[in-house]
Amino acid sequence: MDEEKILTESTSEESAPAQESPEGAPGGKKKFSERLKKAGRWLGHSQLKAWLYLLPALVILAIFTVYPIINTVRISMLEDYSFLKEKGGTEFLVNFNNFTNVVHYRGFLTCMGNTMLLTVITVPVSTMLALLIAVGLNSIKWLKKVFQTIFFLPYVTNAIAIGMVFKAMFEIIGPVNSPSSVGIINTIVEAFGGSAVNWVNEGSSYWANMAVLIFFIVWNALPFKILVLLGGLQNVNKQYYDAAKVDGTSRFRIFWRITVPLLSPMIAYVVITGFIGGFKEYTSIIGIFDESLMGPPGSIGKPLNTMVGYIYGTINNNQGRASAAALILFAVIFVVTMINLYVSKKRVHY
Repeated sequence: MDEEKILTESTSEESAPAQESPEGAPGGKKKFSERLKKAGRWLGHSQLKAWLYLLPALVILAIFTVYPIINTVRISMLEDYSFLKEKGGTEFLVNFNNFTNVVHYRGFLTCMGNTMLLTVITVPVSTMLALLIAVGLNSIKWLKKVFQTIFFLPYVTNAIAIGMVFKAMFEIIGPVNSPSSVGIINTIVEAFGGSAVNWVNEGSSYWANMAVLIFFIVWNALPFKILVLLGGLQNVNKQYYDAAKVDGTSRFRIFWRITVPLLSPMIAYVVITGFIGGFKEYTSIIGIFDESLMGPPGSIGKPLNTMVGYIYGTINNNQGRASAAALILFAVIFVVTMINLYVSKKRVHY
């Protein structure tokens, strides 16, 4: 028995893993440094592979995103900047006159006001409509995919081409009092007992033009928001709805207390991206109205111009001023986005 016990103990000692020496013991520092070097070699190799995979995307971002932003900041500080003059060796004064000139431009308030008005109205309206349509599509069983495709088609259609179609719908062809040429929309208005409205023709009012733009922007923004919200709805756990039905909860209360809170991350996403897109609104205006007029025929001073329209209109004549206007618009978008993120932290349920 004693021999078997001694043999068992010796075997267990041999099979047991060797205990590591403490760092301060002889040989402990050597083993620790060897492990550290080994981990460093492995970490460095894996990081090198990761950076190599990311290198093409980083190069593209640096060339087409980072450098243009830095160059825009530089150009905005140069008075009377011109690319051709710079190549000719001309030196420019460094100051903030471009920002001052943009703010003091007589049409600046018009451009900023139009941008703010279109954004503040279209983003909440389009988000609410998209939410209701997404809920309706999610509850449809028959031809569900067909309806989803129909609602998504405008997203892959050229915005300027759609704008031209909208202009044809609202436009009056021929005499205003002619019953056969008041346009599709006015025909529908008259069918419900209303009278024809001059929406986009010469002499039309500012608010009539804005109504057409708002209608078009909301319609054009729906597909993307419906897609995002519908994807979120399909991932909601159906047990919440089953429990609410068992308790006899009304549909409105289910929508307000279950659907909206569970969709709040997606709602916050579409609202933030909607505000960013709203402040960059430009294609809808040139699609419905002429790019040189930015308003109905015969208008003076581009009454429907936006900040992006002002930047595009200025960049050929004064690149420094256009860069300053772009940075001002960026600052406005940044502030609004930060406000949206702050509100979403308190209202969004993750």
